[in-house]
Amino acid sequence: MDAHHARPQAVPPPGGTRRKAAAAATREWLVVSSSGGACLEEVGKYQVMARTGLPARDLRVLDPHLSYPSSILGRERAIVVNLERFRAVITAQEVLIPNSKDPVLAPFVRELQARVSDSSEANQACDIDGEALMKDASGWPSSVVPSTEQKDASEASKQNNGISTGENSGVPAPPPLALCKDHSMKKVLPFEFRALEVCLESACRCLEAETLTLEQEAYPALDELTSKISTLNLERVRQIKSRLVAISGRVQKVRDELEHLLDDDMDMAEMYLTEKLMSQRLAESSLSRVHENGHDHEDDNDDDDDVTEESRLGHLFLRGEDIQSDPGSSNGSFTAIKPNIEELEMLLEAYFVQIDGTLNKLSHLREYVDDTEDYINIMLDDKQNQLLQMGVMLSTATVVITAGVVVVGLFGMNIGISLYNTPTTPEEVRKSDMEFWATTFGTIGGCVILYILAIGWGKKSGLLQ
Repeated sequence: MDAHHARPQAVPPPGGTRRKAAAAATREWLVVSSSGGACLEEVGKYQVMARTGLPARDLRVLDPHLSYPSSILGRERAIVVNLERFRAVITAQEVLIPNSKDPVLAPFVRELQARVSDSSEANQACDIDGEALMKDASGWPSSVVPSTEQKDASEASKQNNGISTGENSGVPAPPPLALCKDHSMKKVLPFEFRALEVCLESACRCLEAETLTLEQEAYPALDELTSKISTLNLERVRQIKSRLVAISGRVQKVRDELEHLLDDDMDMAEMYLTEKLMSQRLAESSLSRVHENGHDHEDDNDDDDDVTEESRLGHLFLRGEDIQSDPGSSNGSFTAIKPNIEELEMLLEAYFVQIDGTLNKLSHLREYVDDTEDYINIMLDDKQNQLLQMGVMLSTATVVITAGVVVVGLFGMNIGISLYNTPTTPEEVRKSDMEFWATTFGTIGGCVILYILAIGWGKKSGLLQ
């Protein structure tokens, strides 16, 4: 019985482990809404995936414990931003920021809230105009493909410089492209682009500040190294060059990411989250209107195709995209569709120019470092040449002195000759002294003459300068 009652007591530890694992799976996110408000939420990974429609591999890019290069990913319902320390998930209505307690992110969050709140009133006014425009666009019939009589009536009305009102055909006219384009020019940037702009601006500002700090440290250190070559100055320049390589790689990655987005129009079109949301609402309202009005179609496939075509054209009209009709098509279908990405393209180009300017500064600094290294190498080569010349001169002097030593060695041999006889008369003493000094000075003079001849030959032949 004791063993039987002891078994249930072992159950709580696994439950506690599961609770710990669940707590570890959740993460604190700072959520900034479209009105500028911010709040902290404990959200798990799968909740974020369901909330933003992102796969797990995109969320790993935002993990602060992992090192991923800078990237901007446009997805169906969200934009994943990973620029330096600034990581965020941007949707059409909110921004999710991980690791919000980082002190570096405090100015970024304040700037994001200020930018969003400043534009909220203007955005609300544009939303009201957009809803009115959507209502006008939703007044089209479920079948947007005009018949032959309707096209003739429309062409006749265009010739009279008027807009077709559908009096002859019984069909309400769609909003003109000029009106839609004027509306798109008046409205402010969508919420996702304002948030993306804050991320780009913060990342560019951070890289620009690091570049300026590096320039202020690098140029004096390089100038000091050219004036005095020492171990301390060489170590400072080595550290500066390491920082230069690291910052250049980070700036180059951000520049490549912006260039990749600018080269791919479809990736930029994918980042229009607000317009995709408006298009989805337009499609839902059109579908509900079709069911309410009781429009009967020949089959369900035609009904779905008409609604899809209407929502697609409504989305294009709202964005002011260029649509070209296929003249060879008998039903007047729209074939060539060019996405209107002018807003996002201008935004990305502005920061591309800024980050390219930062990269140019780093390139100039790298060139200055390379020029300094070349100058230092030239100076070291010159010093090495001087040392080699001094070695040649010392070697020549050693050889000449060796010749004198040979003469001394010859006279120092223990062999009896008349020169070594001890003088007995004063005349012999005087003669012996003269012979000694003549031999000594003759040997020294001969060595000097040999050295001068050797150095002169070396300079004449170009071996010495």
